[in-house]
Amino acid sequence: MKGFYLILRCLIIWVISGLHFFTVCTFLVILGVFVDPRINDWPQRLFCRNILRLAGVGFEKKLSPGFDNSRTSIFICNHVNIFDAFVVYCAIPQFVRGLELASHFKIPAYGWMMKRFGNIPVTKGGGASQFKKLLTQVDSNLKDNTSIIIFAEGSRTLNGHLGKFHKGAFAIAQKLKAPIVPMSICGSFQFCRKGSWMLNPSKITVHIHDTIETKGLQSQDVPALTKLVHSIVSEPIEENIQHSS
Repeated sequence: MKGFYLILRCLIIWVISGLHFFTVCTFLVILGVFVDPRINDWPQRLFCRNILRLAGVGFEKKLSPGFDNSRTSIFICNHVNIFDAFVVYCAIPQFVRGLELASHFKIPAYGWMMKRFGNIPVTKGGGASQFKKLLTQVDSNLKDNTSIIIFAEGSRTLNGHLGKFHKGAFAIAQKLKAPIVPMSICGSFQFCRKGSWMLNPSKITVHIHDTIETKGLQSQDVPALTKLVHSIVSEPIEENIQHSS
């Protein structure tokens, strides 16, 4: 009986959420044509928060005392499911844009919104030429007081644990001398998993950790920096998995 209830609940949520998403997303894209993105930021945040509300998942963010909200930064986060973009947009208390797979820009409504709002497209296996282009685009955003969010794993987790980080995000931070802010999304794997359409009752907690300085770091320091950030992001995720098992 419980299984039937969860399936029915999930079907209703997807229908309501889909109607809300395509309606409001289209409106925000049109609004973005006429309104400055920074002025349009509040409606976007409300939209993202309502996506989580309609999906039936709780939301909480916890800011570390060492997080410097006054500094434009590169946020490094774990990647769980298709709701991550909305989760991080709700959580980060700064004007922020993200690196996004180029293929995502072809998704109806969502892709239009991401392109209109200025997310940066990334192609897998782009090599040195893409890295140079990304470096220029990220630098331009940071100088414009726009923080950047990067899912350093490059793909969604299949088991809830944090995967290996690609070094590209950290090489960018080192070269630009940009501060890094580790982020941990906890509880999202219990809510929705890659390859499944089920949306289970859950609560998502986002931990925004201490800001990490990169000034003075050399290219040979990137592996150690990557390892440090990975351990910080991983700790609350592992604790959440243990408590939920």
